[in-house]
Amino acid sequence: MKKLLIAGALVLAATASLWAAVGCDLNDPDRDVKRIFPESTGYKTTYLSIKDGGGLQQLARVINRLGDKFSGPYENIDVPYTLYEIKKGAATLGYIHGVNQKGTYGGIQVFLALDPQGVIRGFYIQKLTSRAATQLRSKSFARQFIGLSLKDFDGYNVPFGRAEGPVAAIRNPAPEAVWDFRAVMRAVKKNLILMDEFVYHGAKP
Repeated sequence: MKKLLIAGALVLAATASLWAAVGCDLNDPDRDVKRIFPESTGYKTTYLSIKDGGGLQQLARVINRLGDKFSGPYENIDVPYTLYEIKKGAATLGYIHGVNQKGTYGGIQVFLALDPQGVIRGFYIQKLTSRAATQLRSKSFARQFIGLSLKDFDGYNVPFGRAEGPVAAIRNPAPEAVWDFRAVMRAVKKNLILMDEFVYHGAKP
């Protein structure tokens, strides 16, 4: 009996470890929220998942909208997503939401700051192991995403890295790191789709 209890505890510990590993939280929410939304007076944190939100049906819809299969610990029905709702008094200024994405040398964490209509007002790579980390985390690269929304990324072909419209104007600052650039672009589209599913429910700006 004692062995069974120990085994059960180990399984629970492993599950908790996996949950923590794939979540995507801001390292310092107080600092980061104020930096991205200087006019804010506070924020509300909500924890979401596809499992609790729409289950297998929602998972299939997200994959279909992304145009690419989900795989690995960063992408399954149980993955927790942390949503920061940014407030100014009682009003909602927008949201900050991040996703994990597999890169060439490990995980990449891509955060978007969105206004209430789903338009990008901030882009931030929190974690990135890459020879091109400096270029991909530069302000000049981040500025290329400002003003775009899901309707702009709808036509982005994830498997082939093909873009059209405003997204086609986004330039890779490190051509030698094309796979990390494409991983970031995939993460942005995935992030926007998840936010549409979790928050905007199909509303278009």
